[in-house]
Amino acid sequence: MIKEEVMHCAGCGVELQTEEPSKLGYVPAEALQKEPIICQRCYRIKHYNESSSITLKQDDFLKLLGHVGQTKALVVNIVDIFDFEGSMISSLSRFVGSNPILLVVNKIDLLPKVTNPNKIINWVQRRAKEQNLRVVDIVLCSAKKNMGFDRVISAVAEHRGNHDVYVVGATNVGKSTLINRLISDYSDLEAELTTSQYPGTTLDLVKIPLDDGCYIVDTPGIVYAHRLTEVVTKRDLSQIMPDKPLKPMVFQLNESQTLFFGAMARFDFIKGEHQSFTCYTSNAIQIHRTKLEKADELYEGHKGEMLTPPRKADLDELPKFVKHPIHIPKGKRIDVLISGLGWIKVNSEAGADLAVHAPKGVKVIARESLI
Repeated sequence: MIKEEVMHCAGCGVELQTEEPSKLGYVPAEALQKEPIICQRCYRIKHYNESSSITLKQDDFLKLLGHVGQTKALVVNIVDIFDFEGSMISSLSRFVGSNPILLVVNKIDLLPKVTNPNKIINWVQRRAKEQNLRVVDIVLCSAKKNMGFDRVISAVAEHRGNHDVYVVGATNVGKSTLINRLISDYSDLEAELTTSQYPGTTLDLVKIPLDDGCYIVDTPGIVYAHRLTEVVTKRDLSQIMPDKPLKPMVFQLNESQTLFFGAMARFDFIKGEHQSFTCYTSNAIQIHRTKLEKADELYEGHKGEMLTPPRKADLDELPKFVKHPIHIPKGKRIDVLISGLGWIKVNSEAGADLAVHAPKGVKVIARESLI
């Protein structure tokens, strides 16, 4: 008996099948004559920018990532500068064994133009060390704007030797966009990976042949529930994810004042001397100031209307707020990060008592100031 050839989607790597349209890998029989062959799901993402709710389970992802540590390879870990801590892969060093890790910090185009890149690299080095992530190099880039990409290419060439390149990252960090750029420099493959702004696009290990016989291997994006981008509706995702350079908003606050970020989060300045706070969030997010004593009443009366996103119809999909008390000691320059939404820089070194209200499960941390 002749064994039927197994075919894989050139976009997401999933095994193709022509029998069940509702299941992964479906492709109409007539599409098998096309080159490259992509599944119907990837076709719809590519041509209609439609998302899919299909994602790999965490256990399946860990099995795939465990494969990396059993090979000799360069691991390219892509993180998002807009949500650095939220997009870091915890315990990556444990998964990849002794393989070198190249840390590629994407979306650098979102930072204000006056930002000093050397200071950003130094900041990333310190943050990576705190997370026990040992890296051989750090590269700043914007895959979307083609900034710093020559440096990514040269760093990959410098550190990979004659080994495969595994690319890992959380969802929405720009991983597939960056891989498509690697393909154009390293491979004569005509097919590009499917890219989408929605989570869970890459479903399996996708191997892209390089000219020297090695491979670029794309792994599925990790879905981290602690990021606001994973709990909002698709409609709101485009509003909270910036696509243009951030325009920092500075607020001079007295104690007992509150800032609302739409109905997504709330920032309370509880105690401290009069000082300024700089908000780094998507330009599409409306920030409203009020007195702390009126904050609960304002939220209940205006969420989904004056305070948006989300809209009223989508409020029930957002988890209930949880309060995070934060003490800023004197003499420190600190950011308060709300994962997926952005951060608030505490400009004074006078110290402050703060509280952040964010949807349950969303990561809220105080960190050394990025800018």
